[in-house]
Parts: sequence; C-alpha cells; structure tokens
Amino acid sequence: AALNDGLRSQVSAALKEGRVTPTELCQRCLALIKSTKFLNAYITVAEETALKQAEESEERYKRGQPLGILDGIPVAVKDNFNTAGIETTCASNMLKGYISPYNATVVQKLLDQGAVLLGKTNLDEFAMGSGSTDGVFGPVRNPWSYSEQYKEKSVPKSHSEDGEFNWVITGGSSGGSAAAVSSFTCFAALGSDTGGSTRNPAAHCGVVGLKPTYGLISRHGLIPLVNSMDVPGILTRCVDDAAVLLGSLAGHDPKDSTTIQDDFKPFELPNLTDVSKLSVGIPKEYHAPGLSSEILALWSKAADLFKNAGAKVVEVSLPHTRYSIVCYHVLCTAEVASNMARFDGLEYGHRSDMKDSTESMYAATRREGFNDVVRGRILSGNYFLLKQNYEKYFVKAQKVRRLIANDFVKVFRSGVDILLTPTTLSDAAPYTEFIQEDNRTRSAQDDILTQAANMAGLPAINVPTALSERGLPVGLQFIGRSFQEKQLLTVAKWFEKQVQFPVIQLEEVKRHDSGVFQHQKSASFS
Repeated sequence: AALNDGLRSQVSAALKEGRVTPTELCQRCLALIKSTKFLNAYITVAEETALKQAEESEERYKRGQPLGILDGIPVAVKDNFNTAGIETTCASNMLKGYISPYNATVVQKLLDQGAVLLGKTNLDEFAMGSGSTDGVFGPVRNPWSYSEQYKEKSVPKSHSEDGEFNWVITGGSSGGSAAAVSSFTCFAALGSDTGGSTRNPAAHCGVVGLKPTYGLISRHGLIPLVNSMDVPGILTRCVDDAAVLLGSLAGHDPKDSTTIQDDFKPFELPNLTDVSKLSVGIPKEYHAPGLSSEILALWSKAADLFKNAGAKVVEVSLPHTRYSIVCYHVLCTAEVASNMARFDGLEYGHRSDMKDSTESMYAATRREGFNDVVRGRILSGNYFLLKQNYEKYFVKAQKVRRLIANDFVKVFRSGVDILLTPTTLSDAAPYTEFIQEDNRTRSAQDDILTQAANMAGLPAINVPTALSERGLPVGLQFIGRSFQEKQLLTVAKWFEKQVQFPVIQLEEVKRHDSGVFQHQKSASFS
C-alpha cells in the first residue's frame, strides 16, 4: 500500500529494500492522475520527464547510493513556480505556452534530492482567489466530493436542480496541489501562500498545509503576487512529511535576498508525550462573523483536548485582527499592480496582434491576457498608489500591518507558545454556491482567518481534524513563533495523532491499490 505510506519510515525504506521501485511508484501515480483527470488538479503532466527521473533514481538505488529520503518520491508543483523545460502558465492566457529557462530554487532543491516531478498543478489565475475556480483551465474539483464519506451523507442534496452533480470546491489558490495530495496522485506538493493559499485548500481537502516563516524558504522562481507576503507552501498527507519537505527546502539562497543568512538544520520530529509545559493561546478575535457552529464546536473541543492533556490553555487578544483583512487588501493589490507591470507583451508571454502603437499593443495584450479578477486587482492597486492616495491608503496600511505584527509579538512574549485557531469559516462550499459571489468578496471572507500570519510573517499549519456533518474535511490552524517551525510541527504532530483523521475512501484509488485503505491513519512517506 505504498501510496498511503509514510515517507521516512515506509516509502523510503520500501525503495531502499527494493520492495517497490521508483519507476513502479511513478507509474502508479501517473495511472492515478489519468483516472482522476475529472478533478482537473493538474495543468501539465510531465510523464516522459517523470519516468526518466524515476529510472535515474532506480539506478541510484541499485548502486546503493540514493540521494536522500526524497529520492524516487513523486511530487507535484503549483503552476506558478518556474520549471525549466515544463510549461509554467499561472493558469492564465498571459503565460500559456511559456517555458522558463530555469527552475525555481525550491524545484531545483527537490530535483537535486532525487524527487520525481510529475507535473504542474492547477490554481486561480496568478494565484488570485480562494477557490481554485478562476483559472483559464477550469475549476479544480475537491476529491472529497467523490468520497464514500461524502456520498453517504450528502447524496439526496448533492445534485443541483438541473441534475448536475454538485461537487464541492478545493479552496485556493493552491487547490490543484491540495487535490493532488488528497487523491494520492503524489506524495507531496508545493503551493504558494500569500494570504492562506496553502492552508485554505489543505483544510478543504483534508491534508496538511504548512506556511513557513517568511524568509525561511527561497521565493526565487516563484512568480510573485505580493513580494512581502509570498511564501512557498508545503502540502503533504501528514505532519512528519511536511517536516521532511521543510528540511529539504529551507535555508539561505543567494538568489533571494529575503532568505535567512543562517544554515537551516533539518530535524526529525520527536514524539511529544507530555504537553504540560505547553501554553496554547486561543485568540478571541478569531471567533469571526460567519464562523460555522460546527467549526466553533470543533475549535472548543480541540482546546479541551490540550487542556485535558495538561497543557495551559489561555484566551488571548490580538486587537488589530479586525482591521487586518482591509489592510491586507490594500497592500496586496498595491503589490499586485507593481508585479503585474512586467506582463507587457514584450519580453515573454502573450502578445496581442494590435499594431497601431506600442501603447495600444500593451493595452490589448493585458486586456486579452488577464482575467477580470487580475485586472480588477491591478486597478485597485494603482488607485491606492496614486500620489494623492499613497499616504492615505498604502502608508496607513503599512502602519496597521506593523500593529498586527506587534499583537503577535506581545502574545508570544506573554508566555504563549502556540496559537490555535480555525483555518476556514466552514467546510467546502458546493461549486454552484461558491460562484454566486464575486472573487473579491469570497477572498475577503476566506482569507480572514489566515492572512494575519502572512502579514506578520509567522509560520502556520493546517491540520486536518474531523469530518463535518456533510462528510467533508475540516481543519484547524496552529500559528507559531517566528522561525520556531520545530515547535510548531511537534505540537501539530501530537494533535494529529490525537484526532486520527480518517483516510479518504476514493473508488478510483481503490481500483489501483486495494491496500491503500488498510490503514486508517492519514498517509505519509516519513
């Protein structure tokens, strides 16, 4: 049941012992990608490249010289990371057909350690959205829409009036990566996280989603959305695997001046048995408008779990949280406007046939290349950056951002080790319901619990916690101190062990690997 095993202890060991070969593992994942094509999780599947990488890995294992834990492990990458020789589209007409001449640092690090790159995953156009529904390649479907758990609970209500099956969204913008990991088509995937784009889909797809501290992992080669908040995110089926990936990706990069200068030492997570010295903060402001009673009950239950195990659980206040979504919107659109200026039709990407003048060519290129969401954010951002508005909006938002970051500093200085919050307001919405509201309204609602960690640059992780009444995953978020990923992940691992989140029961996976469902525990390679 290799597809459902842990990276460090099981899959890596199985590869070393020759019980499974990298090529077999790769072929199994490629077969699953084909049989779950309806999920629309992948934009590009690099079958030839992946099989070639798997063969090279196999040779290394035969020689007894694997490059490490990740050697031969199939992974996927969100389609806003540059990959040499494989198309990088950002799910936009603007970059359709664009092939980067270089790999993003994180992609290169994975390849250097022998990982097998299966392909590029779907997203909202230029990662602007919270549903993975706004890319030019169509929306991503949540694998849990097709799970036995969801079908059992929701069959009567899961069809819309016209009889079309009412599948649920993955969340976004890294929905393709979350769906890929959730449906067993890969063991780990890279996402990006600007305001919650890794944690949000992780919560909706029942996987682990880690947003590291800003500056811990290189952004070089990640096509920027908001430079001051973007972080490569990690999606895996268990916390241990997230630690393995983090160990492989973190550290200084001379190509990214915002990365830490110190060397990062990879760590193995200890099995926490005693939480009595732990202080868990419950921020009262995260009891946000629109938070479902189901998630509120789960949050309280999780707090009680820590309390009953001997941890100190305290209510804390982050008073500026209520301003954070407005502040985030101003800063996000301002940086988007600046970053999107590079797509002018001259150097790379789409170029319009309009030949009247350079200016008309620019305008037509951007009109044809960007969707309404991207154009809307560019317009908003340029408005906030106008000379007469700069002080009033942009500078003021920067000041509020400092206050938000200081709220976290004060709470952590008061002796709190970890913050426990919901990740999303509710479980995944049906697609037909989700698209009733525009992208901006949805993003403002969905980012409310996640974007403050990006504004403060703190590490945060979504841990799948339970299934909702509809049989869909619900996750909780842990926010840690800056650069204290080891503590954050250790606590998350303890919590994961307590909640025993169930494995998704997918017919497509069963057909390919009947052993997958023998384990009742979430899958991992470590």
